[in-house]
Amino acid sequence: MDRRHLLAAAALACAAPFAQSQAYPAKPVRIIVPQPPGGGFDNVGRLIADRMGKVTGQSFVVENRTGSGTLVGTDAAAKAPADGYTLLIGSVSNLALNPGLYPNLPYDSLKDFEPVGLLVGYSYTLVARKDLPFRNLPEVLAHAKANPGKLNYASAGVGSGQHVLAAALWHLANVEVAHVPYRGAQPAYQDLLGGRVDLFFDLSPTARVQVDAGNAKALAVSGPARNSMHPQVPTVLESGAAQLELESWFGLFAPAKTPPEVLQKLRADFAKVAAMPDVQEALLKGGGKPMALIGDDARAVVRRDVDHWSKLVKTLGIRAE
Repeated sequence: MDRRHLLAAAALACAAPFAQSQAYPAKPVRIIVPQPPGGGFDNVGRLIADRMGKVTGQSFVVENRTGSGTLVGTDAAAKAPADGYTLLIGSVSNLALNPGLYPNLPYDSLKDFEPVGLLVGYSYTLVARKDLPFRNLPEVLAHAKANPGKLNYASAGVGSGQHVLAAALWHLANVEVAHVPYRGAQPAYQDLLGGRVDLFFDLSPTARVQVDAGNAKALAVSGPARNSMHPQVPTVLESGAAQLELESWFGLFAPAKTPPEVLQKLRADFAKVAAMPDVQEALLKGGGKPMALIGDDARAVVRRDVDHWSKLVKTLGIRAE
């Protein structure tokens, strides 16, 4: 082969990866949702998949990969080829809480994933059965302090966000409240509405339905500011009960070592999706706070919450079932 042909072949070899990345996505992209259909993970995943498809002209398909809470789906995404064609819906639950819940977690939340962007944050609302004779969180804590273990609280299961957040509140407030775990939020609400359990710290959009219907009363919200859905309900911080705040963010993540040019394309397209007025309207109507944090800005939030919540979960001694 003469020099001219060698140079041409070398140029083609160098251009091939560039052309491949420029064409991304050249085939359907799979978004792993590590929870069943319905709920925060799935709703966010389907919204992102639909709008990313419209922006790119390529199919983004949700795959609900369930098992062991959020562990199976998240681990599958961590071990998927880092080519941009398998992505993950990540949240506080699978990326910040799991490192504290599982002593031998098969993935590393910070080393195994690259954040594309965070789309939305949801606060939690502490709700009480409607006939619980306390008007606010300080009254609940005063009663719990005087009567250790007499009050109880529901969760959607050991290690769920509802469990960890409530356990952190009781720990920081130095009170003893009995834990009653359920298999999901719906059975927990059945007993809360039936008066068989006293308290439940649930995601605000779900809690709002019961509060607005008069089936339960809201005592506090977990975010750094009041929630527009319950503007009259103070934050945990405002109540003076504890230095505690949490918003459960949801976003899109890629396996580590995904090519930089693919990540750049994903982040640019994600930013377009996050800026869409109909996306922001849908998130607000669903009780969320649009975030639109891309790349390094998203990474800073993830790192902060992984460090904080994994340590706190270990301090509380909570382990996944």
